[in-house]
Amino acid sequence: QVQLVESGGSLVQTGGSLRLSCAASGRAVSSYGMGWFRQAPGKEREFVATISFTGGTINYADSVKGRFTISRDSAKNTMYLQINSLKPEDTGVYYCAAGTNYYGTRVESEYEYWGQGTQVTVSS
Repeated sequence: QVQLVESGGSLVQTGGSLRLSCAASGRAVSSYGMGWFRQAPGKEREFVATISFTGGTINYADSVKGRFTISRDSAKNTMYLQINSLKPEDTGVYYCAAGTNYYGTRVESEYEYWGQGTQVTVSS
C-alpha cells in the first residue's frame, strides 16, 4: 500500500504564501515520481508541478511557473509545494500524486496513487 496525505491548505489573502506538504508512506515511495495537481471549483483537475524520484527533473505548469516551487525530502518521504504570490485563481483543492514513472508526468492517468486533497482558498 501507498498512502499520501496532504496538509497545509488554508484560507489566505491575495499575495500571501503557503506551503503544502504531502507525506508519503509505503514500499518504494522514495523511488516514485510525484506531482501536484489542483482542481478549481467547476473545473477539471489540472497539472501543477512534477518532480522525479531523484528530485532532479522538475516541471511546472505555465500558470504557476515563477511562483510555485516543488521539492521533496527523500529522508522524510515528503513532497512540498511552496506557493508564493497567491492569486484568487489559485483557489482549489490541491492533490498530490505518486507513480512508478520515476521522472514524473503531467498526465493525471499516469499516476497510481493519490491523496485526498487539501483545500487552498485565496481571498481578495
